[in-house]
Amino acid sequence: MNYPFLVHEFLEYNAERYANKKAMVFGDFHISYAELDYQTNLFALSLVKLGIERSDRVVIYLDNSHEIIISLYGILKAGGIFIILNTSVKHQKLAYILEDSGAEYLITSGKNQEIIQKAIGLLKKDINIIWTGELPRIPAFPSSSSISWTSLIKDFSDPADTKNILKQQMPLLIDKHIAGLIYTSGSTGEPKGVISTHLNIVSAARSIIRYLENIPEDRILNTLPLSFDYGLYQVFMTFIFGGTLVLESNFLFIHDILKIMAQEKITGFPLVPMMLAMILNSVDISKYDLSSLRYVSNTGAVLPVEHIKKLRELLPAVKIYSMFGLTECKRVCYLPPSDVDRKPDSVGKAMPNCEVFIMDENGTKLNKGETGELVVRGSNVMQGYWNAPELTDKVFRKMSDSDERYLFTGDYFRMDDEGYLYFLGRRDDMIKSRGERISAREIENIIYQIEGVYECVVIGIPDEIIGQTIKALIIKKQDSQLSIEKVRSYCLENLESWAVPGQIEFVDNIPRTAHGKVDKKLLK
Repeated sequence: MNYPFLVHEFLEYNAERYANKKAMVFGDFHISYAELDYQTNLFALSLVKLGIERSDRVVIYLDNSHEIIISLYGILKAGGIFIILNTSVKHQKLAYILEDSGAEYLITSGKNQEIIQKAIGLLKKDINIIWTGELPRIPAFPSSSSISWTSLIKDFSDPADTKNILKQQMPLLIDKHIAGLIYTSGSTGEPKGVISTHLNIVSAARSIIRYLENIPEDRILNTLPLSFDYGLYQVFMTFIFGGTLVLESNFLFIHDILKIMAQEKITGFPLVPMMLAMILNSVDISKYDLSSLRYVSNTGAVLPVEHIKKLRELLPAVKIYSMFGLTECKRVCYLPPSDVDRKPDSVGKAMPNCEVFIMDENGTKLNKGETGELVVRGSNVMQGYWNAPELTDKVFRKMSDSDERYLFTGDYFRMDDEGYLYFLGRRDDMIKSRGERISAREIENIIYQIEGVYECVVIGIPDEIIGQTIKALIIKKQDSQLSIEKVRSYCLENLESWAVPGQIEFVDNIPRTAHGKVDKKLLK
């Protein structure tokens, strides 16, 4: 076939190049590129027969599994728009997204039937449910709207015929058509759907592949939820460069994950700060054969500098990619591994085919060293928010020298004299105290240097006199004798007086989102 443009065409392309190569491993489930291409064709044809049309939305409400991958690519091949949701999403939010997106189909598991029953009870419309397990036998799900996922991928033709039939029935698609909606938390309290076209996804994925230097021999371990764009893009990227994806359901059992990394000869491991903290503080990495590991990558939140240093000591041959991104444009920048020791607190420079600026609230470009909002331009930038034109207009602005709209991220950064970027915090995470605008991130980096600190989060607490009081919440390492006095003393020695936390508290845990990020809104 000709070189691909659309997300799913890369799977077809590599099915021809690497027909018998393993595309994915999920526990005991192994599947080649040729077989994965065939099963997704069957699923796409079944969706077309059910009546799905171009740009129809299909919600996938499942834990990490091979069914998600087959469903995802089947939806894309049928011309539909995917929406993947974490099963931690409660019934009210699930109902809201089903209504907001106008989804006609919901793919889920029988073990979720109670929450599905509550959600559809709130809907003002009918929805067709495709069950990956046995069909539930309760009145809430009439047989007319319940479909067996297994029955949709049963063989009814040989692979070549299936492909030809699908080509005849597939709607015309170009890369400007919408591929997916990724719902993320919104400032109004309701989730907002980020609109990504095939061009957005492919452009972002190819840029990341380029700087990670991915090759077909790479084997990527993904323990992140596929509802999280960082986890989802491991799928897209792997099937674009023709590697092997080793998918796990979660990251709860660290020893098992490290064993899998050794057994599967993993070369690339995407993680988030919480995962690295658990590894560094819970296991002896030297007991595992990680000789195949070429790189680890991080995004979602900035890695603490002390954790970077410790990982460098433990795995000196492994490249560390500190990255920054947001759902609205997938990825923005990365720090080349060669600069990790020199600038460990930086998230690097703009990734290939992406341009970034630091601007003030009036849209004026700032000088290097000044703090402002990160602004992004590139084909990786989303189209806007689904059903939310006013919200879209708030984050997109036209510049005076162009009709093109630029994405204002709401993230505060500064850029040094060499053009390296430093994340200071979300607009609503910046602390305003005593007339100063203070980065919670910079305070956290100092506290992480203290022996005995396992994890730290800094927030601002409203104060009638000084605006906000700085509060540090700290989880201590097991058996640590760290005291509040020692933390305060270290901060006094290493921070400006106005940046020293006014409150310090030791806690047992810190609330997180379903994707492992610290939930500062809930903390506050």
